[in-house]
Amino acid sequence: MTTQPTADAGMDADGATDTDAVVESGGTAVGRRIVLGVAALGVAGILTGRTLQDRLASVMAPIQNADPTGLTSLIPLGNTFRYYSVTGSVPRPTAENYRLTIGGLVADTKSYTLADLQAMPQTVLVRDFQCVTGWRVPQVHWSGVRLVDVLDAAQATSAATAVRFLSFDGTYTESLTLEQARRSDVLIALQMLGKPVSHDHGGPVRMYVAPMYGYKSTKWLSAIQLTAEVVPGYWETTGDYSIDGFIGASNGRDDDPVG
Repeated sequence: MTTQPTADAGMDADGATDTDAVVESGGTAVGRRIVLGVAALGVAGILTGRTLQDRLASVMAPIQNADPTGLTSLIPLGNTFRYYSVTGSVPRPTAENYRLTIGGLVADTKSYTLADLQAMPQTVLVRDFQCVTGWRVPQVHWSGVRLVDVLDAAQATSAATAVRFLSFDGTYTESLTLEQARRSDVLIALQMLGKPVSHDHGGPVRMYVAPMYGYKSTKWLSAIQLTAEVVPGYWETTGDYSIDGFIGASNGRDDDPVG
């Protein structure tokens, strides 16, 4: 999960209140009545089950992505994923042109296609996903390549102590210590929820760092770099989030760890 900055609820970007217009995407206004209507459906979804919640989350994804006010983030969607982006729009590489590069302080720079990653041994994890903002999705099925396997193939130099992750959104970054990155529950995820990682969930390839809050699991993964020290990520520099984002042991939160 990544979270997005929010403006004051109930105001347009210029600070002027408006009784109808809330979000503009491609020149089309999304009205308050629509947002409030979907909010009511969100409550209904919590009461009636996961299927409706998932459908609502899918409907809300493009609206949340274009919402400068933060109002849509207040809509209750229950224990299901939300769509977050810090850039507003994200490129959509195809299976044919996607590349994941491994570089920095390594002896052997690597470049993987999606097919390359799919051909590698896959690890399956069933773990909760915990967002630092409080919501949690239980028992998510994840599948992908253990990060440690890719790091070993690249052969980190003795100067490397940390791993940095870059997103092809052009803005988002995250980091782990090399020790954290070598955990067996840190995946380069190719599948989640029993199917390939969708674009809205950060696909075709994203990170899943099981013991940490969602912001540590970089979406739209494009590059992995070995570095001499931990480089604070997007939310550590703009949102005062903890660099070591362990669930229940950071960010002033006491959530139950996943396991």
